[in-house]
Amino acid sequence: MADEIRNPEAESQEPEQNVNELRQIRVDKLKALQDAGKDPFQVTVAQQDCHSTYITENYDELEGKDVAICGRIITKRPMGKASFMNIHDRDGKMQVYVRRDDIGEEEYADFKKYDIGDIVEVKGYVFKTKTGEISVHAKSVKLLTKSLLPLPEKYHGLTNVDTRYRQRYLDLIVNPDVKNTFIKRSLIIRAVRNYLDSQGFIEVETPMLVANAGGAAARPFETHHNALDEDFKLRISLELYLKRLIVGGMERVYEIGRVFRNEGCDTRHNPEFTLMELYQAYTDYHGMMDLTENLYRHVAQEVLGTTKIVYNGVEMDLGKPFERITMVDAVKKYAGVDFNEIKTDEEAKAIAKEKHIEFEDRHKKGDILNLFFEEFVEHHLIQPTFLMDHPVEISPLTKRKPENPDYVERFEFFMNGWEMANAYSELNDPIDQRERFKAQEEQLAAGDDEANTTDEDFMTALEYGMAPTGGIGFGIDRMVMLLTDSAAIRDVLLFPTMKSVDK
Repeated sequence: MADEIRNPEAESQEPEQNVNELRQIRVDKLKALQDAGKDPFQVTVAQQDCHSTYITENYDELEGKDVAICGRIITKRPMGKASFMNIHDRDGKMQVYVRRDDIGEEEYADFKKYDIGDIVEVKGYVFKTKTGEISVHAKSVKLLTKSLLPLPEKYHGLTNVDTRYRQRYLDLIVNPDVKNTFIKRSLIIRAVRNYLDSQGFIEVETPMLVANAGGAAARPFETHHNALDEDFKLRISLELYLKRLIVGGMERVYEIGRVFRNEGCDTRHNPEFTLMELYQAYTDYHGMMDLTENLYRHVAQEVLGTTKIVYNGVEMDLGKPFERITMVDAVKKYAGVDFNEIKTDEEAKAIAKEKHIEFEDRHKKGDILNLFFEEFVEHHLIQPTFLMDHPVEISPLTKRKPENPDYVERFEFFMNGWEMANAYSELNDPIDQRERFKAQEEQLAAGDDEANTTDEDFMTALEYGMAPTGGIGFGIDRMVMLLTDSAAIRDVLLFPTMKSVDK
């Protein structure tokens, strides 16, 4: 039936050929309509009282009743005095039966000239065809927008990945599953907000243009503000401003927003991405673990209806208690090296050479422990796992463990071998914090362009006093990737960062 209709306009052309000619044909049709006083671009409003999914889900109630729907023509089969077409709206597709005797000769003659891609308004009644397909029997069809460019041929679709990302609007038109991914993304973010709001958190907004881009190990983008004649950076994290709000007594705050890191692109990294950070006074990283576990379960249940998710064929169970393991124990388990027995930086470098781990001269024992983790452990952490107690060298904003000050009260949350979140018992000792910033600036001077510099206003805030606080940052895009079984971060960003096309 109409589902099997192909686009004759696309079938008549060779690949990458005749597009300009086809466009000119459509422009000529538009000119004829305008000359006849039927300019579709002068239509400012249309009637739409329901969508396709509503009709199919409520057929028994709507059978024989009039509806008004709007959408884009995806397939069309003219058959003399009667025709079928499929239109796509926000929710999906609806078959429309158009008969000359019902809409009139003039309107039917205009309709037969409509092209695949045109946007129309259909008024008619709901019925089923002889094959049982729920459809709308048209009483009128009005052209709302003339499409001047032909859509990709239906059966081959838009398969070029680069084109799909660059022309997301076209991707959304011809690949319905793509739209479903972004609808689910919206539901995921809504579920995150609803959960945090229910726990007494307040959503806030903090600056994107900052004088000091701190809170993460990343290279920032830099710009210049002409009116102030000052250099600024795009934020790489939300942390330092949110902590200022904890100092101000807000106690539970979160922000979901874009951050920017001047780094490469791969399946899990885009220079511009969505981060969610939250801070809660009077708790620590154990409280953040409990919150993370409950949040992930809530979101999966709300959006997917289950706490078991499948990514690339692998099932991960959010319903079971998440594993909790220290970085030292994880490296001992998977690499066979016990860093509790390594006392000096020189010993750490020696074992790194033995295990063929590349390091830099500036690296200390804690840095090398982290390199061992990245090489031997990370890819094993498939089921939900809290990787705890990082070395102080790689955690400049985190409280030390009182019983072992070489390590800090920090965890990273892993699933599918990916870091999904990063959390601390936040450092609120201003004297210790200044020493950590000093160490970061030494690393910056030694060539580490991802090291932080001292944020003096943040230091002033800490000296007024910040309550004991737990904080966490979630990668929203990676959460969406897992919950939608999407292979790459670009699949869950409507408009990912792309290199300009040569002109």
